[in-house]
Amino acid sequence: MGSPLPEAPTVELDLDEWLTPTEVGQLTKLSVSTLKDKRWRGTGPKYRKLSPGRGGRIRYRRGDVLDWLRHGGAPSNGLAA
Repeated sequence: MGSPLPEAPTVELDLDEWLTPTEVGQLTKLSVSTLKDKRWRGTGPKYRKLSPGRGGRIRYRRGDVLDWLRHGGAPSNGLAA
């Protein structure tokens, strides 16, 4: 028989890291447009709006996105604390 497989390296993720909608799209396999729709409907991961107005910058906390994914994309109450 062969030698045992090496253990996969452990990667520490910063759960408090703020991600852009593009980064969340890559992580969730959703388009930025779909994430925008989910924000509007209140069904996406919690987010924070960093500047006012329609063009305000949106950020998602990595931990909130992972929790949302873990719970099957359950509806959120919108804005993160």
